[in-house]
Amino acid sequence: MATTKAQAPPAASRRWAALLFIGLGQLMIILDVTVVNIALPSLQRDLGISDGDRQWIITAYTLAFGSLLLLGGRIADYTGRKRTFLIALLGFAAASTLGGAATNFETLLTARALQGAFGALLGPSALSLLTVTFTHPKDRAKAFGIWGGIAAAGGAIGLLIGGALTEYLDWRWCMYVNIPIALIAAIGGYAVLTESRSEGKARFDIPGVLLVTSGLVAIVYGTSQAESDGWGSVTVIGLLAAGAVLLAAFTFVESRVSQPLLPLRVIADRNRGGAYLAVGLAVIGMFGAFLFMTYYMQVVMGYSPVKTGVAFLPMTTAVLLSAGGLTTRLLPKVPPRVLIVPGMLISSLGMAWMLTLEADTTYASGVLVAQLLLGFGAGMIMPVALNCATHGVDENDSGIASASFNTAQQIGSSIGTALLNTIATSATVDYLASHASQGRSPAIARQAVVEGFAAASAWAAGIIVVGALIVAALMNASRPGTQPVAEEDTGDAESTEPLLAHS
Repeated sequence: MATTKAQAPPAASRRWAALLFIGLGQLMIILDVTVVNIALPSLQRDLGISDGDRQWIITAYTLAFGSLLLLGGRIADYTGRKRTFLIALLGFAAASTLGGAATNFETLLTARALQGAFGALLGPSALSLLTVTFTHPKDRAKAFGIWGGIAAAGGAIGLLIGGALTEYLDWRWCMYVNIPIALIAAIGGYAVLTESRSEGKARFDIPGVLLVTSGLVAIVYGTSQAESDGWGSVTVIGLLAAGAVLLAAFTFVESRVSQPLLPLRVIADRNRGGAYLAVGLAVIGMFGAFLFMTYYMQVVMGYSPVKTGVAFLPMTTAVLLSAGGLTTRLLPKVPPRVLIVPGMLISSLGMAWMLTLEADTTYASGVLVAQLLLGFGAGMIMPVALNCATHGVDENDSGIASASFNTAQQIGSSIGTALLNTIATSATVDYLASHASQGRSPAIARQAVVEGFAAASAWAAGIIVVGALIVAALMNASRPGTQPVAEEDTGDAESTEPLLAHS
């Protein structure tokens, strides 16, 4: 078994400085999931992109990101987590420059795919750096609380920034904004981060790479096509079936090869598995809410892009207060499911509140309440899930454990968004058909949109509740230990004790 080469743990002040720059890298990834959404109408007009092709501006990023994450995690483990982090930041900045300067659809599509590919390197390396940097229980709880707040609130911040940049500058700045963030994170990370890697020759599981990449591409592509073709189309069914077969084959291969891309022991642990499930289902609500609330506020309520972004600030505030004020303090003291399960139930209430929206509902009684519930619930879920997903894993596997968490988040958001959007679209069409005798007035059109969002939100709430029940039954970790993790002068992370005691 490969050993891990690491320097002595950095001093406390350097650790928190490291968290700042690692967090900037993660924020950039989350921002790019949503910052382009509000800019889509503007860039579509500017570059002459058809309605059928505009989805690829989002899908090109998610396809590359979601399908390459596991490979990115292994690259980080073997080539050095700090090195991978810095290369990924600079590559992301270069891809963003290309996207901002794009003069046609093809160039912008290439830039978005490159952003996704470098994001697949950046995400696992950033989270694994956080995992090996913070090993003391109390410091770890604080660090993951901050990290969870960034992960959960980043989407809303992206909508705010995207609205402001699109309205006051130009959609291209939604790309260019990544450049200063990446450069600051790279310069600071180079100065304060400590390198760690798995020793030995890097051997990559090529069959595993091909199978998991093809499987995830098929599933993400299939769900994106369902938005236009419908879930019952031959193409969508074929893609989803092919994806399932490829992932099943991937699981079989990983159980047979000597150095698997994804050691099954990483996901077989019931607490880590529960954490992956929790975050995958939680983002269905979060990203579904971003999609529905954005259109509700702009199409139904008539908000401008920047006003829409500002209107998302309460959700961001709720996430930060929940993650930093409550979850961080309770994380070292209570079993993980005591926080995750209530957080999922609160998030489901946020989605259920969307059913109360009407075309004339005020912001304070409608969207605001849903945002606060979703934000507070997400702040309870994300830090705990992050901690469980990466805790107790051999440091040689920290990159792949981190990649698995990001994969759960990305695939959950991709599949969930496609599923909920299809449900919403179908409900809207049905409403318009049932009210065809009343004509196609603006009031009828707005109410049709609201009906679609309500139907999809009901499904999202139900999915999250079922997920909460599964997580409650699956996760059995007791409260984290209160003793510091042993840290040898050699920095050998394999000498550390697990912080979570399993019943």
